[in-house]
Amino acid sequence: MATKTATPKKTTSAKKTTAPKKSASKTADKTSAKNDAASDLRDFFEDAMKDIYWAEKALAKALPKMEKNATHPDLKKAISNHLAETENHIKRLEDCFKSLGLKPEAKKCDAMQGLLDEGKGIMEETKAGAIRDVGIIAASQKVEHYEIATYGSLAAYAKVLKEKTCLSNFLATLKEEKNCDKLLTQIADTALNSKAK
Repeated sequence: MATKTATPKKTTSAKKTTAPKKSASKTADKTSAKNDAASDLRDFFEDAMKDIYWAEKALAKALPKMEKNATHPDLKKAISNHLAETENHIKRLEDCFKSLGLKPEAKKCDAMQGLLDEGKGIMEETKAGAIRDVGIIAASQKVEHYEIATYGSLAAYAKVLKEKTCLSNFLATLKEEKNCDKLLTQIADTALNSKAK
């Protein structure tokens, strides 16, 4: 009696062909410069000064509302003190413009506008007390970090461009911004974060 041997079935595996992935750099559009775009470091430096000048003036208007909405006495005092510093930062910027032979000019800072809008939203979305204070500190520190980055960059540009008045002013402001950030962290850690649980 003959035995049947099973012949193995051939399996055909269809290879999946996928289109090669395009790298992000190949798919991103190149940004065209505006007609009045900065063409060298000095132009960029002056534009950045206009930007932070607007930002500081907008912050000076926003700080009193933040102080009014804060409840912890240490936070209220820190905001009040920083308002006085911010007004001095504006004067230092005006001195820088003057040292460059320029009239002080503010150019809307979209980054600061966004940060201040976020801070306003946080106050609207939190009940007065420890939780709102924590929110005000978080929003304030975002502003401080933006300012620290900006003044650090401006100081570096001033150094390269040999603008001694600007360099001195930016370093003084940078130090105050860093101190304010540290103070806010201290207030949050020692007085508020645990109360907001």
